[in-house]
Amino acid sequence: MPRYVAFLRAINVGGSNVVRMEDLRRKFEALGFKGVETFIASGNVSRDAAALERKIERHLEKALGYEVSVFLRTDAQVAAVAAQKPFTDARRQSAGAFCVGFLAAPLPPPAAKSVLALKNGVDDFHIDGREIYWLCTKRQSESTFSNALLEKTLKARSTFRGFNTVQKLAAKYPPK
Repeated sequence: MPRYVAFLRAINVGGSNVVRMEDLRRKFEALGFKGVETFIASGNVSRDAAALERKIERHLEKALGYEVSVFLRTDAQVAAVAAQKPFTDARRQSAGAFCVGFLAAPLPPPAAKSVLALKNGVDDFHIDGREIYWLCTKRQSESTFSNALLEKTLKARSTFRGFNTVQKLAAKYPPK
C-alpha cells in the first residue's frame, strides 16, 4: 500500500490557526491511522490513506473548529512533483521564491488559462496536473500573486509549499 502525504491548508500560517505537530499527529491517529509522522510545522502529515481527504477534512474541522482543506499525494506523486523542472536552473536559483501549489483536481483549460494570465514581470507559472508551479523573481512580499488570489481566480481551494520543502519530503519519504 502506498504511503500518502497530506498537504493541509490553513494550519500554522501567519501566526494564526497554530497547531502543535504532536496534536496534529494525534488527530490523525484518532482516525485510526498508525505510524503517523509530521514534517516540519507546515501542516504536512504523512500516512497510509486512500481517498480520505473529505474524511480528514471533516475530522480536523470538528477537532480544530475551522475548515482545513486536505490535498493527498502518494509518496510516488510527491517524488514526481519534486523531480519537476518547469523552469531553468538559472531562473530557479535566482528566484526570490519557488513554490508548488496543490489542487484537488487538474485544472480545466479555461481555469489553466486564467492562472497563466496572472504571469507578469515578477511571477511565472507552470501547470502540471494537480500542481501549479510558481516562480517569483522577487521576494513573495513584493509579488501581487497570493494563494488568496489564486483561490479567487479558480473558485477552488489550494495550498502552497516551498519547492525545497517538497524536495525534503520526497527525500524523507521515498516511494516504497
